[in-house]
Amino acid sequence: MSTYLQHFTERFAALDSDHLDLLGDLYSEDITFRDPLHQISGLPALRAYFAQLYANVAEVRYTFEGLDEPQPGYGYIRWTLYYRHPRLAGGRPISLQGCSHLRWRGRVHFHQDYFDAGALLYEHVPVMGSAIRWLKGRLA
Repeated sequence: MSTYLQHFTERFAALDSDHLDLLGDLYSEDITFRDPLHQISGLPALRAYFAQLYANVAEVRYTFEGLDEPQPGYGYIRWTLYYRHPRLAGGRPISLQGCSHLRWRGRVHFHQDYFDAGALLYEHVPVMGSAIRWLKGRLA
């Protein structure tokens, strides 16, 4: 098991709106962060992203199912996100599985998340959600 990734996940799990100062311990000033919905460059922009994220949700937590470091400074984390947003799914809890690819030199300088954006957001919007679930069912 990767000691670096274990430490990273423990610190990342402690993030919330009151502990965004931890981002500077985890990420380098020149961080590149990507996910299916965002591309962010630099630690100040990442702080602003997380501040907005935590301001708009009622609950956020992660469980980490797998850590893999195939070579030093390069690894993957499998995770499940649990969150509640007052305007999605009637405020009920939503879960989403994903994977993060990280690269680091002391602190993470590259973080890319892989997940189904529809399962994160679009499927839980009242009118759009029905259409996306129908389309996924037709394609399956």
